[in-house]
Amino acid sequence: MSDVSNQWRGMRARSMGQTFEAIIDAGCAWYRERGLAYIEKTPEPMRPLRAPNSKGQFLACYTKAAQPDYKGTILGGRSIVIEAKHTDSGRIDQSRTSSEQMEALATHYGLGGLAFVLVSFGLTEYFMVPWLTWRDMKEL
Repeated sequence: MSDVSNQWRGMRARSMGQTFEAIIDAGCAWYRERGLAYIEKTPEPMRPLRAPNSKGQFLACYTKAAQPDYKGTILGGRSIVIEAKHTDSGRIDQSRTSSEQMEALATHYGLGGLAFVLVSFGLTEYFMVPWLTWRDMKEL
C-alpha cells in the first residue's frame, strides 16, 4: 500500500511542478512578446544511457547538479536568474534549494544580476522571493 501511495504522491508532485512551470513559461512568453525580457527554462543536463524503446521512453542520468530553473535578460541588459519551487503545504523550507542552486543564485546576484525564488503554494498563491530574503530566511 505504501509503494502505491508513494508513487501517487510522486506523480502528483511532478504534475503540479509541471503545471507551475507552464505558468512561468506563459509569463516568460508574455514578457518576450512585449520586448521586456528574454527568459527561458534552463535545460536539465542529462545523458541518455539507452536508445528509446517503442514508446519513445529512454533511460538517462543527470550529468551535472541542478542549476536554477530559468535564466535570461530583462530590458536594459540586466540578467535574471530564477529558481522555481512548488509545495502543497503551507510552508517551504530553504533546504528545498540545492547547494549548487544557492551558489548560482548568489553568484549571479553578486555580479549585479537579479536573483529570485518563485514559490507556489498549492498553485493558488505565488510569491517572488528576492535572493537575499531567501538566503536569510532562517534569520528573518
